[in-house]
Amino acid sequence: MGVKISQIIPKEEIDINKLSGKTIAVDTLNTLYQFISIIRQYDGTPLTDSKGNVTSHLSGIFYRSLNQMLAGVNLVHVFDGKPPKFKSQVNEERTKKRNDAHEKWMKAKETGDFTEAKKHAMASVKVTTKIINETKELLGAMGIPIIQAPSEGEAQAAVMARKSAIYAAASSDFDTLLFGTPRLIRNLNITGKRKIPGTTFYKDIKPEIIYLDKTLSALNITKEQLITLGILVGTDYNPGGIPGIGPKKALTHIKKYKTFDKIFANITWDFDIQPKEIHDFFLNPPATNNYNLTPSEPNPEKIKKILCEKHEFSKERVESMLKKLEQLKEQKKQTTLGSWGH
Repeated sequence: MGVKISQIIPKEEIDINKLSGKTIAVDTLNTLYQFISIIRQYDGTPLTDSKGNVTSHLSGIFYRSLNQMLAGVNLVHVFDGKPPKFKSQVNEERTKKRNDAHEKWMKAKETGDFTEAKKHAMASVKVTTKIINETKELLGAMGIPIIQAPSEGEAQAAVMARKSAIYAAASSDFDTLLFGTPRLIRNLNITGKRKIPGTTFYKDIKPEIIYLDKTLSALNITKEQLITLGILVGTDYNPGGIPGIGPKKALTHIKKYKTFDKIFANITWDFDIQPKEIHDFFLNPPATNNYNLTPSEPNPEKIKKILCEKHEFSKERVESMLKKLEQLKEQKKQTTLGSWGH
């Protein structure tokens, strides 16, 4: 998912503590796909409770979010609304690919090829309505604000960042840059060692920040041309892009022809949707101003009921994390009282 322009985008590693006190809007659907893909057993089976309910998303949301909160990050979770009409064909194709991957996963499990099984399992991930509702319930119990986007969640996060309502948007997708976020945080939820697909090697994954202004300066293009570059390479709305055009070739093409009309007059466009429609959607996506960024008090009892009673999480481990959160709350209270004393 997302536009594949990573190789030409300048990135900077960032320590999570540098985000302390800052409000970050998380592209929740993107995050859920990551958690359900990564948090799996050796044969690709996701974490489940004894009743067979998937719990990978709850584990990821709870432990990762709490660690970020303990680092002082103010989280806001943005959920997708109705996708644009021109995305329906893409969604149908994705569903087919996931179903195919699910069949391959089952076959690989039967033959005992667990490396292949896990690979196909990760490609078969589906985020169901049940998973989304459970995530919202847990986030609510944790006191983390939830925003329902009218359309794409990453677009909502980007618009909020553009208006300085938040510091940055967090997503693994570069589409968020095309939607105009001034700052994009990647790898916020998947830090640590991760296996490189198709190898036995692991690499360290650390949070990184991408600045839109530095990106445009480094590439020597405008924001509108960055959107055009994304369309040439391929977005969620024209997957695969123009055959034979990768990020570097797209950049050369843009610098040669410069204007939108000339750029697209010199390529073959084989998609049902017109490039101008995609371009305009990235420039002016649907977004709401109806949101509240103020966190509420966490409800430890409700958290334990959701995780421990309903889904059999370790009570000791959950309580240990909640104790840390309580200590953080006390520290903040003391700091506030101390500031009043000066």
